[in-house]
Amino acid sequence: MGGIMGVAARSGCSIDLFYGVDYNSHLGTRRAGMATFDHHNNCFCRSIHTLEQTYFRTKFEKELPKFKGDLGIGVISDTDPQPIVINSHLGKFAIVTVAHIENIDELERELIENGVHFGELSSGKTNQTELVALLINQGRTFREGINLLFDRIKGSCTLLILTEKEVIGARDRLGRTPLILGHKDGAYCLVSETTAFANLGYQHVRDLGPGEIVAITPESALTIATPGDKMQVCSFLWVYYGFPTSTYEGRNVEESRFASGYEMGKTDNTEVDCACGIPDSGVGMALGYAAGHGIPYHRCISKYTPTWPRSFTPSEQSLRSLVAKMKLVPNKAMLTGKRALFCDDSIVRGTQLNDNVSELYANGAKEVHMRIACPPLIYGCRYIGFTSSKSDMELITRRIIEQLEGDPNKNLDKYATTGSPEYERLVEEIRKRFDLTSLKFNPIETLVASIGLPKEKICTHCFDGSSYFGNTID
Repeated sequence: MGGIMGVAARSGCSIDLFYGVDYNSHLGTRRAGMATFDHHNNCFCRSIHTLEQTYFRTKFEKELPKFKGDLGIGVISDTDPQPIVINSHLGKFAIVTVAHIENIDELERELIENGVHFGELSSGKTNQTELVALLINQGRTFREGINLLFDRIKGSCTLLILTEKEVIGARDRLGRTPLILGHKDGAYCLVSETTAFANLGYQHVRDLGPGEIVAITPESALTIATPGDKMQVCSFLWVYYGFPTSTYEGRNVEESRFASGYEMGKTDNTEVDCACGIPDSGVGMALGYAAGHGIPYHRCISKYTPTWPRSFTPSEQSLRSLVAKMKLVPNKAMLTGKRALFCDDSIVRGTQLNDNVSELYANGAKEVHMRIACPPLIYGCRYIGFTSSKSDMELITRRIIEQLEGDPNKNLDKYATTGSPEYERLVEEIRKRFDLTSLKFNPIETLVASIGLPKEKICTHCFDGSSYFGNTID
C-alpha cells in the first residue's frame, strides 16, 4: 500500500517528518523518500533509499541534518522511487503518492502524443508518481490539476505536494486510502497513520473526506476543495494494513480486530484449549476470540522482532517465504498436547500458512484450528493492489476454484456467498490442503459490523466483487 507524511512546522519540520514517516513503515516494503524546502537557500532537499535490505531509520538518520526548512513531505512506498521534484508553470514542487493506477499505459501514451516527456523510469517503466505530477500540471492551479487527475485515473491516488509556501494534501476521490490532519502548537501535519500523532505531540483534527484537498502551513489548515459524499475506504486497513493504535474514520484498528474476534468466539462451538494470534495482525482478533469464547490467550507462536521487522520483505519470492518462516518462532512448551486455535488476518496465497501449520504440529500441537478475520479473498484488488500483484490466479481461492470447476472464473458469486454449498466446499478444500483441524472465516457482515461504518462506505471488492455502492463488477 504505502504511507505518507507531510509537515508544516514553525520551528523546523525535519524531526517530526523523520519520525512521522517512520511510523508508516509497516505500510510499505520497497522504498522511502523525504523532501523539504529550505527557504534560506531557496532549494529542495531530497533523498530516496531502498528498504529491501534494511529499514527506514538506518537509511535516513545520518542524513537528517541536511533536511532544512519548515515544510516537508515523506513516503514509505511499495511502488516507484519518490518524491519526484518538478518545475512547471505551477512552480517548483515535490510530490509523493499512495497510488495504484490501472490505466497508466493509456495515460502515458496520451501524454506523449501531446508532447509531454517523462524524465523518470523505474525498472524500465514509467514512474507512477511522475505520471501523477504531469497530469496535475495540465491544470491551471493545483486544485484544478488534482481534480483533473481524479477524473482521468482508474484506480486510487492519495497524494502530498510540497511547494515553496505550503504542503497540499489530497485524499483519493473515493477515500480508499486515508489522509488525516493533525495539529499542535506551531505545526500542522497530514499523514496516513494516526499512530504518528501521540509521540510527536499532535492532536487528531479530522480525517480528510473523499477527494478533499487541504493546504497546510505552520499557522493554518485551509480546505481548497470540499469532500465528496461517496466513500469506499479499504476494509483491509482494519484487517491487515493498519497499525493497532491507528484510527480511520473514527474506528480504531485494534478495537475493530478485537470486536471481530469476540463475535466469532462468542458464536463458535469448537472445543479448544487456548487461542493465539499469528503476529502481528492476528493478535487483536485472537484476544477478542479468547474473550468471546471464554478460553485463555496463550502466546504459542511469537514474532522475533529484533532483526525481523514487519517491513523487511525481500523482492524475491523464495527469500520472502524464508523470511516469513524465520521471523515466527513456535513455543513448544505452550503447544505440546494442546488443541490450539490460531487467528490470522487473511489467507492470500497460502505459502506462509502452509509453513506455519507444519511447524505447529512439529512442535507438539495436538490440534490446529484456524480462524480468519475476513471472508475468503475471491477477487484480486483493483484499487490498492495488495491481494494480487500480477494475476487473480495468485489467490489460493482461485486456484482451488479452477481445480473444482475447471475454470477459475466460474460461479465466483456463489463461492463468495457465506454458507452456500460452493463456499462450504471451498473452505473445506483449503482446510484439507493445510491439514487444519478446522477452518472458519468471518462473514462479511461481521467484518463490516466490526469496522462500524455503513457497508456502502467500505470497499469489500476482494471479498464479494462489489464496486462502489454495492454493484458487482466483472
